[in-house]
This record gives sequence, structure tokens and C-alpha cells, in this order.
Amino acid sequence: MAASSDRSPPPFPASEEPGAGPLDMADGDSDEGEDIFVNKIIFCKCSYRDILCMTTFSIFTCLPVSVFLGDGMNAYMAYKVSTRTSLAMFRSKVFSVRRRYSDFLGLYEKLSVKQSLHGCIIPPPPEKSVVGMTKVKVGMDDPSSVEFLERRRAALERYLQRIVSHPMLLQDPDVREFLERDDLPRAVNTQALSGAGFLKMINKASDAVNKMTIKMNESDTWFEDKFQEVENEEQQLRKLHALVDSLVNHRKELCGNTAVFAKSMAMLGNSEDNTALSRALSQLAEVEDKMEQLHQEQASSDFFIFEEMLADYIRLLGAMRGCFDQRMRAWQRWQEAQSTLQKKREAEAKLLWANKPDKLQQAKEEISEWEGRVTQYERDFDRIGMTVRKEVLRFEKEKSKDFKSQIIKYLEAMMQSQQRLTKFWEAFLPEAKAIA
Repeated sequence: MAASSDRSPPPFPASEEPGAGPLDMADGDSDEGEDIFVNKIIFCKCSYRDILCMTTFSIFTCLPVSVFLGDGMNAYMAYKVSTRTSLAMFRSKVFSVRRRYSDFLGLYEKLSVKQSLHGCIIPPPPEKSVVGMTKVKVGMDDPSSVEFLERRRAALERYLQRIVSHPMLLQDPDVREFLERDDLPRAVNTQALSGAGFLKMINKASDAVNKMTIKMNESDTWFEDKFQEVENEEQQLRKLHALVDSLVNHRKELCGNTAVFAKSMAMLGNSEDNTALSRALSQLAEVEDKMEQLHQEQASSDFFIFEEMLADYIRLLGAMRGCFDQRMRAWQRWQEAQSTLQKKREAEAKLLWANKPDKLQQAKEEISEWEGRVTQYERDFDRIGMTVRKEVLRFEKEKSKDFKSQIIKYLEAMMQSQQRLTKFWEAFLPEAKAIA
């Protein structure tokens, strides 16, 4: 079957919803143990760190509760993942398993081996931090350890949510096994699947595509334009992420300076003989103490609402580039098969010319085999192209919803902070005016 690299692209799929759209979740706290019928992953403020994941087509709850097992430097973090679901694919409606962090990375490895070959966007795993875990093992009460655990919890929350909300990934047997199986084999060799290792893996795959012997003459401008958009957006998000990280550090520094200032005001108030002035200075110290807490909350808001979302989408855009690369590799495989088929046909012609009938039958069988491969590889290329289109459309819709939700949440948090700040100063103003 003859084919050209300039052939017409596969038809553009109709815009469609990959399952029902996500439901809006009303804000509010829920007591531990209640049945929570939502479709978001949320963090329950209880003695452990809980994560709730839900899909739109069932009640689907996952609760990774972080606990430490072992002693000293041999200790490790484990997560009790409890699930409640109405999907018939699971053996029961309520079940629990215990998972290590490496198991989450192992799930990504399994999904990548299978689903990425079809052009699916595989949600990247949360980053691995040897330094962070070492600090946790040495001192659980250290503020940096608490921050690391919260960051890890939030990352696992989003990771699980993206997997179970993907209509194709949820159907994968490895996802069901991850949620159900008690004795899941321990994942090994996951070092390259987290943090910088993940980005290196994506870049290595891109470099391999760039070194292809047969350069792809893209006939579909949609893929070319989208790929350029992805690269540009990734660069802009990296710049924005760096600025937000700087803002978080600035707020933390402001928090520390405010604490020092509040302490100085309190000491000055204690040493002042003027009663009204002493009381005003002490009240000012109390206001500054409240502002310290406010700055800390704002730093956390900047980090968890904004910075982590940006880091997530930087990794997701890297995964999307991998989808485009997979399509190019499928095209390369198709073209190489056509080239091999052409050589087989030329070899057959030479055998006919040399009058060697004893080798003709084998040549015909090889030609038939490679004609089948060319046909199959062309179908693979078309199928991957269709999947990539659908994945890009789905990604763009989910990204718009995520950014809208997080920006609104961020603005509401900032407005509440400013309102509280105004109340602090309004309450202090009479004390300042009362100074004789």
C-alpha cells in the first residue's frame, strides 16, 4: 500500500465531553466519617492528612492517610487509601489499601508504558525530595517538615484526581489494582520518574524525535500550531512560576520581620512609663502578631493555590509534548515500513530479472508481510492523531476550569485577608487616638 508523508490528516473529532462534566463543590468543612458526595479531591482537616477523590460518574472516594512506619532513618511514609464507589468494575463498594510513595510513581510507570503509546496524556507524578523526607525523619515538628508533608499531600491529591477523572485511565486495570489490591508488588527503579528525572525523560524523548532520520513534513497545520502553543505556554508558565515562588519567599520573609517587629513593640510597651502610650504600643504588638499569622496564611495561599497549580501544569505540558512526540514516532515507524517495503519490491524485481524462481516465493511472502505492517502502522498513526486531538481538547477545557477555579479562590483569599487586615487596624485606631 503506497502512502506519502503529505497525505491528508485524520478527520478532526467532534468536540465531546469525556464523561459528565465536573460538579461544582460548595465550600465548607465536613466532619470526618460523614459520607461526602462530591467529585473533587479535598483535604479534611483532621489528625491525619486525608485526600478525597471523586469521579463524576460515581461516588468515588480515595483517602490517602499519611502514617510513618519504621524507626529512625529507616522510617517511611505510607498512605492508607480508602475508597467508596458505586462503579460495577470494582469488587466491592468500600475498601482500603496501604500505599507507599513509590507505589504512586510505579502507577505512573505502568500507565506510561501502555497508555502513552496511544497518545494519552499521562498525569505526571509528584516530585520526589530526598532532602524533604530526611528532614521529616529527623524532626516531625520542624516547620519545614510540616510544609513538606503538606506539599506532598497536595501533590498526591492532584495526581490521583487527574488519574481517576480521566475516562480512559480509570478503566485501566493497573488503576483498579492500585486502589483495590492489598499486596501490591513494591515498585522499583522509580528514581527517574519523579522531579527532574521526569523532565529529563521527556526531553530525552523529544531529542530522539528531533534526530529522526526521516523528517516529518507536517501536512496538518493544527498539530504544528498546537505544538508551538504548548512550547510557548510552557516557557511562560515557567517564568510565572519563578515569580510566584519569589513572592512566596517574600511573604515568608515579611512574616519573619513582622514577628521581630511585634516583639520589639511589646518590649518597648513594657518599658514605657506613659500608661496610654504603653497600652497603645502593647496593642500594636498584638496587631503585628495577628499580621504575622496573616502573612503566613497569604504565603500558604500563594503556594498551594497558585504556585503548585503552575508547577502541575508545567509538568502536564511536558506530558503533552510527549503525546506529540509519540505521534511523530508513529509516523516515523510508518515511513520506515514503507521504505522497507519498497526495498523488498526492488529485491523481487531483481530476482525476476535474474531468473531465480527458487527465491521468489520467499520474496513474495516478505512483501505481503511488510504490506500488512505498512497498513497497520498507517492505522496506528491515524489512531494516535485522533487521540492526541481529543486529549488536547480535553486538556484545554480542564485547564480553563482549573485556572478559573484557582484564580477565584486566590482572589477570595486575598480579599478576606485584606478585610481582616482592615479590621485589625480599625480596632487599634481608638487606642492610638487615646494616647495623651
